Amino acid sequence: MAFVAIYTIGRLKHPCEHPASHDFFRVGYKVMRQADISGHLIEEFSPIGVPFPEEAIKGEGCPILTLTVWKSLQSLYRFTYSGQHKQALQDRSKWIERHQEKQPTYVVWWTEKIKDVSWDEGLKRYKYYIQHGPTPFAFDFKHAFDEVGETFLLK
Repeated sequence: MAFVAIYTIGRLKHPCEHPASHDFFRVGYKVMRQADISGHLIEEFSPIGVPFPEEAIKGEGCPILTLTVWKSLQSLYRFTYSGQHKQALQDRSKWIERHQEKQPTYVVWWTEKIKDVSWDEGLKRYKYYIQHGPTPFAFDFKHAFDEVGETFLLK
């Protein structure tokens, strides 16, 4: 059985101690609780101590990284565009810097083993996506692939 991993990257508009950043973290905590309750989130990796790839997104605000593993691409997609996460996406301009040069904010890939998912792997897939665009190795929701590398339309 294959799982799907997602690596997200961003930078807040303000330092971590700023009230607007506190609001982001409060909402983020609620979103992750909803993810836990969904039954579709398999693993959430802690970003504590993970170096932020400075070449990825420039700015002065607090860096944000997430890395999670989900039961399926469909469940990840449904979670992303529903409930509290959907609202957080709609409100993101309050908290998150815009990406320069159309850099992606996330990358998705398939994995057979959860133990193969790591921060290094996420960054490697993210950089690959930037250089090569969406492929079965690293993709986004608009250009998705199924477990065997075939184009997949998410609904």
